[in-house]
Amino acid sequence: MKGKKLLVTLAVSTLLFSGCGFKGGNTIIKVNDTKITQGQFDKALEKQMGNSMFAKMGVDLKNNKNTFLINILKVRVVNDLVTKALIEQELQKRGIKVSNKDVDDAIKDIITKVGSKDQLNQILKQNGLTTSEFKEGIKDQVKIKKLADQIQDTTVSDAEAKKYYNDNINRFKYPEQVKASHILIAANKKDLEELIKAENEGRELSEAELKSKVEERIKEKRAKADEILAEVKKDPTQFAKIAKEKSEDPGTAQNGGDLGFFAKGRMVPEFEKAAFALKPNSVSGIVETNFGYHIIYVTDRKEAGQEPFEKVQNDIKQYVQSEKQITLVDNLLESLKKNSTIEFVDPAYNPEAIQEDIQKQLNGPFEEEKPAGAKEEVPDLQKK
Repeated sequence: MKGKKLLVTLAVSTLLFSGCGFKGGNTIIKVNDTKITQGQFDKALEKQMGNSMFAKMGVDLKNNKNTFLINILKVRVVNDLVTKALIEQELQKRGIKVSNKDVDDAIKDIITKVGSKDQLNQILKQNGLTTSEFKEGIKDQVKIKKLADQIQDTTVSDAEAKKYYNDNINRFKYPEQVKASHILIAANKKDLEELIKAENEGRELSEAELKSKVEERIKEKRAKADEILAEVKKDPTQFAKIAKEKSEDPGTAQNGGDLGFFAKGRMVPEFEKAAFALKPNSVSGIVETNFGYHIIYVTDRKEAGQEPFEKVQNDIKQYVQSEKQITLVDNLLESLKKNSTIEFVDPAYNPEAIQEDIQKQLNGPFEEEKPAGAKEEVPDLQKK
């Protein structure tokens, strides 16, 4: 047991401090005749680390204290690499190939769904994906689709789509919505306090001084918002252009402040009240929220209703077909795993060993140390 834990620790140390351990070409796992190398694993783990929720939360995954989190990602990477190897072997066995045209056609279909190539690029940016990573992911999806279709016909009939629609009718109902854009002049008091403290680093500000400087800064922000509102009201058709140039909301400024359609309950109360009070193609006054000062431009409105079957029929077919394909490939993978030879050349990459180490780390922190000479408590099992 100790040996396994030591191997895991050494493996993690190797990953985090390159140059003092395994070489990238060393085989760590064999899946039938396919060899998975240390280099392939390292690359996949680095990608997982960068895209993980832990990284997005600001956790330093390269800190030795976070080996528990590293091990969680490590299990995922090992399983993904083994799965990919099995899928590739099956594709080769069945003579299934994916051409550049197949990938391009799939991407064109996605562009049509999201609205434009620019919109797709924006989505990729928001999710931290490069174009090459996105294409690789689409290629894998096309492979899975072709494999599933060769196992069994996954075509969805009109009757199946209609049944799904009727069985899941609430999914196709929508509340009242407005489509709006906004310009934000950021004026959060706490943020301004931190900014002012940073600007006056090395100088201790009294509470009164800090409060005065914050109030002064807020007045400046309000004046700026008033100026922008006057500019917008002169020509509301220029709203998107002005938002790109002057909005301080990094998430929407580059899209002209576009927030898309949203229902009640999605925005802070002050913003929501103002937006839903506006008619299409009208501009609000200055709306103050905890974020600062907003100028809202409502461009469209949808009353509560239900998407007709005819409008969502094709989307339902694609969704149900995708579910069928996933189930077929999942079942195939289970069979392949049972009938394949999977050898963990380096035991540190055996998911069972890693899970064992994770369990030890989970149990460890909860075992309180008792002071020397402390009397062992005997639990009272008698019902009272």
